[in-house]
Amino acid sequence: MNGQHSTDADVDAWGRSHRVRQAAGRLLDPLYRHWFRVEWEGLDNIPTEGPALLVANHAGVVPVDGPLIMHGIERETCRPIYTLHHDALRATPMIGLLLARNGGVVASPENAMRLLSKDRAVVLVFPEGSKGTTKPLSQRNRLQRFGRGGFVQTALQAGAPIIPLAVMGAEETMPAVTTVTGADGQRQPITLNGLLFGPAFAYLPFPSKIRIHVLPAIELDQPSGLDSYPANVIADI
Repeated sequence: MNGQHSTDADVDAWGRSHRVRQAAGRLLDPLYRHWFRVEWEGLDNIPTEGPALLVANHAGVVPVDGPLIMHGIERETCRPIYTLHHDALRATPMIGLLLARNGGVVASPENAMRLLSKDRAVVLVFPEGSKGTTKPLSQRNRLQRFGRGGFVQTALQAGAPIIPLAVMGAEETMPAVTTVTGADGQRQPITLNGLLFGPAFAYLPFPSKIRIHVLPAIELDQPSGLDSYPANVIADI
């Protein structure tokens, strides 16, 4: 297992538990194989050792793409994988602990750098963030803004390859038809699932077939370890 371990031999320094991942895998595998019927292409583009930053598109109001990618890579390559997530999830009761035990790490340049350069881990990131999971049907199959490219600079500094993942089918598992403003002033998505089958099934994903294409690593023709990189280089990548 990547990373240094804590006093509990099963839990590493990031909070990831091998036993929890095994249990989660047993629960998820039937859905992975029969409900979403996940198919992969290009898995050999993921290195068998050393760091790698996997960059994927993100979709579905409840995004099933993250757990499916993690399960598939660990199932097919036997490499543990860590996923960067929004820091707000860590503060949610029980969710933060559950994410950590399953390889979730709060997204920050410092955490990503440590995972890649020190632990030499496989790290998954969704640069679209919530913009991808809450986009309306009119934006179906369109990438949302990738932010300022912080993940690119981290990969350059760590000398880690950036490997794009194209995920197809996650859009259809739980599309957002529209959004409404809740009592707290936050915009809440209304899912097609809920409109068709009622509130009790609003967050039950449709059995859409998921195809994941792992593309070859992007060539990073820059030296690693620099404090910063030109903005035009990051933008091009």
